Amino acid sequence: MTGNLTLALLIGLLYTVGTYLLLQRTLTRIVIGLAMLGHGANLLLLQAGGAAGAVPFVGRTDGPAGDGTADPLPQAMVLTAIVITFGVSAFLLALAYRSWVLTQEDEVQDDVEDRRVARVFALEERRLAAEAKARRARQAEYDDDVSEPGADGSSGDAGRAS
Repeated sequence: MTGNLTLALLIGLLYTVGTYLLLQRTLTRIVIGLAMLGHGANLLLLQAGGAAGAVPFVGRTDGPAGDGTADPLPQAMVLTAIVITFGVSAFLLALAYRSWVLTQEDEVQDDVEDRRVARVFALEERRLAAEAKARRARQAEYDDDVSEPGADGSSGDAGRAS
């Protein structure tokens, strides 16, 4: 099965642009990005189906059974993907419209709960870093205390032994 390089590049471009648009904070760009990803997925399914062939009817008379017929599965999957993409797009457009009615802007706002969780996480990271620093300081003090008894390297117990 040979593929079409132009179609493969177009699929890659649709996925790239769709992903880029999904990462934006504007609702209309998010909806357009999702549509681009849907179109890329549809083209990928059609590309995976192979070259165009004859209609997949059972009662064909030209040639052996299955010779030169098209695979109907990718076409059925594309039809299903089109319906799903349409439903998701309609839902996202309704959400975008509702957001526009409530806030009069198209940009997605940060969630207050997300900011609170990020702040708690940052405080926890600082606390853990301070605990690790204190633990290292205590270990360094312990190491200094253990190595101090004799300046000449002796343990200091040699004078007591006699």
